[in-house]
Amino acid sequence: MKTMELVFLLIFFPVTLSVKHSLKFFATSSSGVKNFPDFVVVALVDEVPTGYCDSISKTAEGKQDWSQKMYKDDPQHLEWCTQQCLLDQYEYKAHIDILKQQLNQTEGVHIFQRMSSCEWDDETGEVNGFNQFGYDGDDFIAFDLKTLTWIAPKPQAVITKHKWDRDRANNEWWNYFLTQQCPEFVKRYLDYGKSSLLRTEFPSVFLLQKTPSSPVSCHATGFYPHRAMMFWRKDGEELHEDVEHGEILPNHDGSFQMSVDLNVSSVTPEDWRRYECVFHLSGVKDDIITKLDKAVIRTNWGKTGILTLQCVVGLLLLLAVCITGVFIWRRRDNGERQTYFYSSSRFRPANSSDSSSSDPSSVKDAALN
Repeated sequence: MKTMELVFLLIFFPVTLSVKHSLKFFATSSSGVKNFPDFVVVALVDEVPTGYCDSISKTAEGKQDWSQKMYKDDPQHLEWCTQQCLLDQYEYKAHIDILKQQLNQTEGVHIFQRMSSCEWDDETGEVNGFNQFGYDGDDFIAFDLKTLTWIAPKPQAVITKHKWDRDRANNEWWNYFLTQQCPEFVKRYLDYGKSSLLRTEFPSVFLLQKTPSSPVSCHATGFYPHRAMMFWRKDGEELHEDVEHGEILPNHDGSFQMSVDLNVSSVTPEDWRRYECVFHLSGVKDDIITKLDKAVIRTNWGKTGILTLQCVVGLLLLLAVCITGVFIWRRRDNGERQTYFYSSSRFRPANSSDSSSSDPSSVKDAALN
């Protein structure tokens, strides 16, 4: 292939790298929480909510158009998801009861959670997975996929570890689910939801700064998928000091946003040109690079004075209108001053024909009623 042809292909048909896709399950069982389901489980494909089930509905439901279609096309898969929801509901409730006894807990709110996930590389076929549990907001126990045993990060979980280690059938099931069944689910979900899950959307990138002494924030919004990274670099080298990374957050339209801040307090004006923000989207070769430039920074500083001036002008105009109104009010009806009070649903002059009395005291009494 000629050099120019290769350059043409690289420009107009960007090279895509391998992408890892994931299926995650977040399950929460609670005790003592009022007006809330005792059990809730959410399934996410590539961080997009796709399935849901709780102890009230007691049936799995799709949260995307394509997952609803999949459940409709494959009733057996819908039944499997529903049965897992019901089984986990009763099993996790039993776990809470057991832990309350082991930890001498009687009353109060208690939460038992599970987070399990598998990850599949669409290029290499490599599969990874994990399964871990938490209790009352702390890590409790985790599954070691290599040894098919459980890891207890705290002494309170040692009893559970020994018990679960002896249940080899259950451990083999988790191994099968995380390395075989779950990745197959990922492939099916991607096939049904490919129009949205496999799309690529590049972000808009802005430089933001609150005040001249604040860090400069490199903000990217509107990108998809969520597998992305941002960093600052100087002279081509990634920076780690004076840099603060933000989390990847969802937007209302299904895309994502993220920020990375750079402390510029020690950066001299002549060195600004040596800094740049880099946004990298997984699976895409070319990065989005934004130079650190004061001319393109979006900020709010300097607008306070303008707003204050506008407020002053507005107040002066309002004062002028009020003075003019008072002047007209004092001159109307040959200098006779009229007093107004509120009666039922309208304003009327106190000396009007329907007034109960022309005496000023009666006007005062009427105004208080």
